[in-house]
Amino acid sequence: MPVLEAKAIHTSIERDWKRVYDFACKPENMARWASGLGSGLQNAGDHWLVDGGPLGEIKVRFSPQNEHGIVDHWVEMPSGMIVYNAFRIVQNGDGAEAIFLVTRLPGMSEEQFEQDSRHVETDLGNLKRIMEAEISA
Repeated sequence: MPVLEAKAIHTSIERDWKRVYDFACKPENMARWASGLGSGLQNAGDHWLVDGGPLGEIKVRFSPQNEHGIVDHWVEMPSGMIVYNAFRIVQNGDGAEAIFLVTRLPGMSEEQFEQDSRHVETDLGNLKRIMEAEISA
């Protein structure tokens, strides 16, 4: 397979990176900020299930919790295609940087790639709002 086009989408969060990671790495919190995975995410043991609507049931496997800010996940479509999503929470000064690598999959149009990128920007913005609101609460 050739190297795929990819771009990093990121946002700075004024909250300790470990607190951001502790929140973001828990699949049960994703319904609050990650609209692509959050809706209907159900624990199925070593993976999670999400209703993909007309696509069918989608399996999601997450990296185990770790001390490195890695929140990678693998999305297995009903077709058997597995999409790898690299996602990191890293220290940025006294805060955090949330970084998600959006990859243009084979057959994906430029418009679809841009739409996915905007979707990730929205989700990271949601994560930022939730985490920074916690500061003032």
